[in-house]
Amino acid sequence: MRPSDMSQNCIALVVDDNPEALGMVSTALERNGITVLVATDGQSAIDLTHRVRPDVILMDAVMPGLSGFETCRTLKSGPDAVMAPIIFMTGLSDQEHILEGLSSGGVDYITKPVIVEELIARLSTHIANSRLLQSARAALDSSGRSVLAFDLDGTLLWGSSQAKETFRSFDLSHHAPAWRAWIASCGRQPVSAVLPYEVGPLTFQFMGVTPVPEVLVKLILRSSDRKEDVLARQFDLTPREAEVLFWLTLGKTNRDISSILGLSARTVNKHLEQVFQKMGIDNRTSAAVMADRVLNAQ
Repeated sequence: MRPSDMSQNCIALVVDDNPEALGMVSTALERNGITVLVATDGQSAIDLTHRVRPDVILMDAVMPGLSGFETCRTLKSGPDAVMAPIIFMTGLSDQEHILEGLSSGGVDYITKPVIVEELIARLSTHIANSRLLQSARAALDSSGRSVLAFDLDGTLLWGSSQAKETFRSFDLSHHAPAWRAWIASCGRQPVSAVLPYEVGPLTFQFMGVTPVPEVLVKLILRSSDRKEDVLARQFDLTPREAEVLFWLTLGKTNRDISSILGLSARTVNKHLEQVFQKMGIDNRTSAAVMADRVLNAQ
């Protein structure tokens, strides 16, 4: 991402209690086409992010009230954590401060006095990476994929909208020890070695661990419906038509279905003709593929 590209709908939040620093950085960013919001303390910055989602946050470390490190930890915690990259811009240059800034959730650390060209170049990189990540998460939402990310203690960090809504609708407090133990096992073992975790109607499938680290989990809400009922509802089938289609998805021939359901072969053929018409297809393979997709989404 080139600096000239950042002007397109890019918002930067600058958090600093020093008016001179605010003015200098704001001017530099605005000259590069970036919309600038300012906050002079940590709590104001937190409140502002509840109303406006910035693309990047420049954070001073030493401020009255909440420090920049504390503010960063707050912004980056919980399932609704701010996704914008936070870059520390401060006069604190000791290694312990740099490590604290990065461990609190910051992605970069720039010491004052700020070199404007370097600042813009770093912003470009971090905004580009952040937008790629947000696009990936938006793709999860649009595709209906129920994916959640947890820290190694089992705390929800982020997830697709569908998955978060389902997860929050169930109280897992009574299962906290077992849940934490399962998440911890995910952090120590390969995907193939971790069995799904089931509680109530929920099934959690371990998908992997990111370098951060975040434990990625697929959330499945088990349906109490019979598969035949699901097919009947999806394709507007009669109960008998849905039964015929269900056995078709299992690879059964017309003769098999006739025997299983106690129907004549002629009747099975008639039911399949109606099924194909209602599904808008004209062959067994297409019917089986469409039905499988519906059932696998449950």
